Amino acid sequence: MKLLSDIFLIIGALFCLLGALGLVRMPDVYNRIQAGTKAVTLGSLSLLLGVGIGHPDWWPKLLVVGLFILLTNPIGSSTLARAFHRAGVPLWQKQRDES
Repeated sequence: MKLLSDIFLIIGALFCLLGALGLVRMPDVYNRIQAGTKAVTLGSLSLLLGVGIGHPDWWPKLLVVGLFILLTNPIGSSTLARAFHRAGVPLWQKQRDES
């Protein structure tokens, strides 16, 4: 069980790392919101699953935290995207290099 727990912890950490990398690499705020929300949600749930496998007596608390993450991450990102859209933040327009 320890190996399975460690695998989920590593997967979760990698998804969180990829989400952080996406926040830095994406060109505009809308892409950053999408990259951060999807990767961090999956990473957090994988981390919770790994902790739950390692510590079975923590399952009730981890389920509450996981449900909270599943409900608040998409709602928060949608609210942020709507606020940026209403504020007139433009979408990124890809331009070709002329060289």
